[in-house]
Amino acid sequence: MIRICTRAPAAEEQARAWLTRYRGKKPRFACILSFTETSLQPRISAAGASPKARRYTALADGEYLHSGKSKRYSLPLLSAGISPAILTRAILTHCNIPLQLLSTGLPDRLTVPHIPLAAVLAKDISTGFAMTIQQAEQLFSSGYELGKQLAADCIDQSYWVLGESVVGGTTTAQAILTALGYKVTGKVSSSHLQSNHKQKQVLIQAGLKRWQERSQGAEHYPIAAAAAVGDPMQLVAAGIMLSISQSAGLLLAGGSQMLAVYALAKAIAQFKNISWDPRQVVVGTTRWVIEDTSADTVAIAHIVGAPYLASQLSFAQSPYFQLRAYERGFVKEGTGAGGCAIAAHLCQHCTNAQLRHAVEAHLRQL
Repeated sequence: MIRICTRAPAAEEQARAWLTRYRGKKPRFACILSFTETSLQPRISAAGASPKARRYTALADGEYLHSGKSKRYSLPLLSAGISPAILTRAILTHCNIPLQLLSTGLPDRLTVPHIPLAAVLAKDISTGFAMTIQQAEQLFSSGYELGKQLAADCIDQSYWVLGESVVGGTTTAQAILTALGYKVTGKVSSSHLQSNHKQKQVLIQAGLKRWQERSQGAEHYPIAAAAAVGDPMQLVAAGIMLSISQSAGLLLAGGSQMLAVYALAKAIAQFKNISWDPRQVVVGTTRWVIEDTSADTVAIAHIVGAPYLASQLSFAQSPYFQLRAYERGFVKEGTGAGGCAIAAHLCQHCTNAQLRHAVEAHLRQL
């Protein structure tokens, strides 16, 4: 049901201990909805057919996760498959997992209940100036303080699953990892059938060059790196991760994007001398991300030292072609779908077949 995807014995032991600690415990799910103008680059992401559509993907995801339907915004049309928000909503409903939406830096107002955080609209990372350092510090601090509140809600060893919806987020993930000194070119996944590595690299190199030309030594300051080539979600999630881990468990739900959050949080903790408990944190995704032949997120997990899990959810036997598209490599992950599937396995011993049927039943209602 759950695969441990790591090449380091210490990370494997950490992952096994986390699974043992939280097996049978009640999860809570939070999803950070955010935006970066990087998503407006032509064909940068498959999470929306046009730049205009991608501007509102996170807003549509938030509406759908909350109510199971679109109000002001429609889930984006995809070249194949269906939005992962449909998978996440189906799993949350099937397992009665509480939902908390968080918003930061969205291009329009979210009309469903949520916790609003710093409203920082991130620029394209190719500028090397996605945010100011002051804005980045504000985002991290707001996440850190929120993490304390979320941890206080963890009764009887419940834990949080933290997902995200940021179109263009795998590009900003690669940018952050590169800025932190990790060599991940060609390893980061994407929503495309085949990862658009060349396009990502051109944008990242342009942004890093412009940042380094004016950084004046700030390249060793991780929050400055995030301000230059990151997105708001990363900073908020890094703050949440560090503060939650001090007293409760956390599953960072995603592939490349949450591995980048893990690496960023570690770097910030070291730079700011913030105490946190690595034993309380794992990263979890879908098997479609793990099996992506055009990327290697297991290698990324290894070099950043993250305990890495994958749900073994499969749609190979589904009668719905929209779901079978996941098996062909389309979409792969989003809105914490993989992490929610892992939580369903842990808290209610759901089988892959049970989760597939839950998603199919939800799809029929649409």
